[in-house]
Amino acid sequence: MKFNEKNLVMQSVQGVIAHPKAGASPYRVDREGMGNILPATGGITYNVSIGDPAFGWAGDHIEPGVSMKIVDNNQGAENMGLATLACIGNRAKVVSGKAEGAEGFVTGTHGGIDHVLIYFEAEELEKMKIGDEILIKAYGQGIKIRDYPEIKVFNIDPTLLKKLNIKEEDGKLKIGVAAEIPGEIMGSGIGSSSVGRGDYDITTGDTELIRELEIDKLRLGDIVYLKDCDNTYGREFKRGAGSIGVVIHSDCIKMGHGPGVTTLFTAKNNLIETFIDKEANLINYFD
Repeated sequence: MKFNEKNLVMQSVQGVIAHPKAGASPYRVDREGMGNILPATGGITYNVSIGDPAFGWAGDHIEPGVSMKIVDNNQGAENMGLATLACIGNRAKVVSGKAEGAEGFVTGTHGGIDHVLIYFEAEELEKMKIGDEILIKAYGQGIKIRDYPEIKVFNIDPTLLKKLNIKEEDGKLKIGVAAEIPGEIMGSGIGSSSVGRGDYDITTGDTELIRELEIDKLRLGDIVYLKDCDNTYGREFKRGAGSIGVVIHSDCIKMGHGPGVTTLFTAKNNLIETFIDKEANLINYFD
């Protein structure tokens, strides 16, 4: 495959490790209307990483590794710039604090809370603190596959794209994925006007269906196929369309929510096919 890699622009984006937040009430209401006090988004999550299960945690929307955003909440445009330009696979470097010089890579962008999620080795996490600054070499938005103009690509570093298990057959791309997800069960985030940042959730309220489809075996960082999902200019259900994404945060207790998926590829007309590859996880694509 040929890409427009030489035409892409690389820019610095920078933020800080974000503190976990809670509302005036500590409770998160689950699908049964019960209040729960649980860890959620933000901070440094020491014991949840890409490659770990997306299900089973005593938490809600858990973000693996490090969560970052712009420090000042009044800098909305700057934070949107960070969330838009940072791409999965981009290199990240800590530029302040005791972990200064530590390097990791972006594993997702989480909509709503507008966090950028970053993987670092466990020993580097121990040196970090809330507020440490992280610089990302943002590179990837605007990428195109020259021979497949109808397949739109978002949110991915070219280095990662080249490592994915992709085959060309009969004018289509066949992409190795860890799982296939029916479009009918995609929820929170659907209807967004853009997939250039953020994610949308696999709804997991129908636990019997989730077990039947083995969605409960998903791992954080898994590459997945969203069947009948058109993400070209937003997110909607469309028969025959298909999208590829990455599982970026854990399962959730709220109605209409579940593991979040950030989009990498999308096409309207059956141009993307898939095959199961259980090694299709971000943890296997980086040293």
